[in-house]
Amino acid sequence: MRKRLALLVAGTTVLVLLAFLVPLAVLVRDFAEDRALSRAGDAVQTIVPLVGDVGGLRRAVTAQAVPVTVFLPDGSALGAPAAPTPAVRLAAARGRALTVTTDEGRELVVPVVSGGRTTVVRTLVTDEALTHGVTRAWLTLAGLGLALVLLGLLVADRLARSITRPITELSSVSHRLANAELSARAAPSGPRELREVAGALNHLAGRIQELLTAEREQLADLSHRLRTPLTALRLEAESLRDPEEAARVAAATDQLARAVTAVIQQARRPPVAAASCDAAAVVRDRVAFWAVLAEDTGRALTQSVPAAEVPVGVAADDLGAALDALLGNVFAHTPEGTGFAVTLEARPEGGAAGGAVLTVADAGPGFAESAARRGVSEGGSTGLGLDIARRVAVSFEVGVAAEGGAEVRLGLPGAAG
Repeated sequence: MRKRLALLVAGTTVLVLLAFLVPLAVLVRDFAEDRALSRAGDAVQTIVPLVGDVGGLRRAVTAQAVPVTVFLPDGSALGAPAAPTPAVRLAAARGRALTVTTDEGRELVVPVVSGGRTTVVRTLVTDEALTHGVTRAWLTLAGLGLALVLLGLLVADRLARSITRPITELSSVSHRLANAELSARAAPSGPRELREVAGALNHLAGRIQELLTAEREQLADLSHRLRTPLTALRLEAESLRDPEEAARVAAATDQLARAVTAVIQQARRPPVAAASCDAAAVVRDRVAFWAVLAEDTGRALTQSVPAAEVPVGVAADDLGAALDALLGNVFAHTPEGTGFAVTLEARPEGGAAGGAVLTVADAGPGFAESAARRGVSEGGSTGLGLDIARRVAVSFEVGVAAEGGAEVRLGLPGAAG
């Protein structure tokens, strides 16, 4: 914007200066010509009354500041050496004063008739005399015009700064808000319109902060309400007669309690700009948890996870929740005995921080056509399982697995350097 304003002011200033300086330059040139011709005319008029007095003519011609030649009737000449020109001969023949433009400049010829004989007074105003001082005047005007253009650019730059600086600050605040820095606020400055925008942005930021705080509290309260049925479930598990069954149910209950606690902590945790984890470790941990249930339901589990670390730009809790959602769909929407596979592949591009691809595939009936849309489920559930997985991914693909069932591929972002 600063550049455009500067160009606009420069163009406008140049046009205005041209509108004034060009006519002024022409006027200066015409004034110089009129001054030179007037000086020559005055010299001729000084000599004309002396025609007939040769001695007076000789003294008058010598005293003039401009070259003057007097052609006498006998063919002789007084003053500046010059040969009779066509203008001199024409003036002598017609008896009329002439002003003729020649290659050397302007020639003034005045005939004087005395006693039937014609004396011609001639002076030459050279081109140099006609333009004397014009070049210097034009340079002065050009320098004045350039100074005015530079002054206009300086004023335009300061004006543009007063406009662009608040806009840059507003942009910076918006980026900080986008990076979860919800305390960022813009200082109202600049023109009235920009101050109104800054006030609106601050109001929006405050409103977002209020809504997020309320949402976190509601989520935390909802998660806290689950503790009562969990406590009852744990008591029921302890009352089971089979020790192994009691231990298994108690372990599952403890796992659910830890998940609820994690939800509460995550809901009350302030948002952060970036998070990362070792995707391989998280996938191995969650697959080990679901392997017990897979064994109980007769499901063949295949996993392919790199032994080395696979850093991704996703929090461990979020990645674990996404994988749990995908595996929960497998157990909820496929018949018992249906096998499934979990594959984690590090992306080769970008080195160790290039991210990874997490794939969950099964040999079940597959997804319905509308299953990939948020909040849509054909199995009576909330339909948010896939959306939980979608939120941690930079790419999300739902397709058909090689076994004929459903396949979900999550493109996980690379860890920040």
